[in-house]
Amino acid sequence: MTTAPADFDSPWKEALEEYLQDFFAFFFPQAHADIDWARGFIFLDKELQQAVRNAARGRRLVDKLVQVWRRDGADVWVLAHVEVQNQEDATFARRMFVYYYRLYDRYAQQIASLAVLGDKRANWRPAEYATELWDCALRFSYPVVKLADYRERRDELEASDNAFATVVLAHLAAQDTRRNAPQRAAAAAGQAGLDAAALRAGLRPGAGAEPVPIH
Repeated sequence: MTTAPADFDSPWKEALEEYLQDFFAFFFPQAHADIDWARGFIFLDKELQQAVRNAARGRRLVDKLVQVWRRDGADVWVLAHVEVQNQEDATFARRMFVYYYRLYDRYAQQIASLAVLGDKRANWRPAEYATELWDCALRFSYPVVKLADYRERRDELEASDNAFATVVLAHLAAQDTRRNAPQRAAAAAGQAGLDAAALRAGLRPGAGAEPVPIH
């Protein structure tokens, strides 16, 4: 009997669009604190599509390009990558660099690239692309968050009122039940309850709840 693949990427795309401020607060609190959220933000889907039209993409990748303003008044672009596939990808760091340089080359904007990895391998953390020949060298690094780090912290996730705590719980549940249809159905029912609880708690786009940091 074949098991249907888990639809990991769709909830992430919707959550990024609806709860962007919570995404930053939960995963990248330093960046969240530096952004002037009162000025709002602008999704740049068209600009991203034009810049990376022919670039190779990950098999289960969600990416969003967004314009935000820092508290000092400067506007910056942020490229958020969420890689939700269940296996390592040797080309991931190179793809991060390709996306970065294509955007910079086309628009000459200051850009921050952020990565969230949803695979189960705790030790796979591709946070740098580097190449060197003779005395010519390049090093591109970016912050990485691993959802696997939250696996032993479910109580904290359940206690958090940040929308992305719910998203991470759902992601981990989907991973744990991906080969068991009855368990997957039960997890989905449980997730519906979590979603209802989130709505009752008044979660809304840009709620900016407290993060659950990785130590």
